[in-house]
Amino acid sequence: MKTCPLFSICGGCKYDFAADDYRDKKIKLIDSWGVSDAPFWGKPGCRRRVDLCFADGALGFFQRGTKNIVPVKNCPLVVPEINAILPKLADLPWNGAGSALVTLCDNGLDMAVDSNVPYFSKEFKDSVSKLGFLRVTWNGVTVIQTEQPKITFKNKTVDYPTGAFLQPTVESENAIRNLVLDKAGGAKHTVDLFCGLGNFTFALGADGFDIAGTGVKRDLFKKPLSAKTLNNYDCIVMDPPRAGALEQSREIAKSNVPRVIYVSCNPNTFKRDADVLIKSGYRMTELRAFDQFVGSEHWELVAVFEK
Repeated sequence: MKTCPLFSICGGCKYDFAADDYRDKKIKLIDSWGVSDAPFWGKPGCRRRVDLCFADGALGFFQRGTKNIVPVKNCPLVVPEINAILPKLADLPWNGAGSALVTLCDNGLDMAVDSNVPYFSKEFKDSVSKLGFLRVTWNGVTVIQTEQPKITFKNKTVDYPTGAFLQPTVESENAIRNLVLDKAGGAKHTVDLFCGLGNFTFALGADGFDIAGTGVKRDLFKKPLSAKTLNNYDCIVMDPPRAGALEQSREIAKSNVPRVIYVSCNPNTFKRDADVLIKSGYRMTELRAFDQFVGSEHWELVAVFEK
């Protein structure tokens, strides 16, 4: 395959991941970043979650730069289990407009629908009940559930809450976790900030903090851990959402923690937060890049700071 058959038609990809020059084009985005080693390159056919949109009864992806929906019944980027269900999803009686996040969990498929129509119809419930989903929710309300969806991080299996964040592929998740484990090696007491469901928490034996997930429930945007609390640890791992972690970075900057491992999906907020750490005396000793959102302009970053 020299080109994706949907490229330039649907808006799912910025770059044609199937083209011979895909890596050359995408790596130019990080030429000036000072990345320490060769990037991790994701593979097509591995994405375990897909965020579809629907309106006026049509389901698919937005055409780039428009609100027109391109019907997609097969995407070369996603896992076979999701591709198998896409044609059936397209035939459902969709009400209003919104999004449908389909996730492949350990034990089957989960779907979280977010719609401008508050309630699902009986026709939708009857139709989706025949598709074999573990669970379907509509604006947070359970439409059907036959089993609790599960996700495993290394050797720890947890319940998957509807719509919760996951790295897009198992392969990239494992690669990032393995790097974090390696760079945290030797730490006696690690804290995992914005820990989510525990991708790093369990493997590190860390104390986790987040507004949701498996750690201590704490909104680190409104109430970041103080420098005094952070000084109880010798390693900080944090993986914030795209908004970054400015207030938490300011507290880290005032701490004496010798090592910080920052996982970021947004170069702009990462640079802002990194500047806070560097101005306080931290040195960025390593920066790695992961092309886990294949076809997009996004890079995942993992940086190590020491002082």
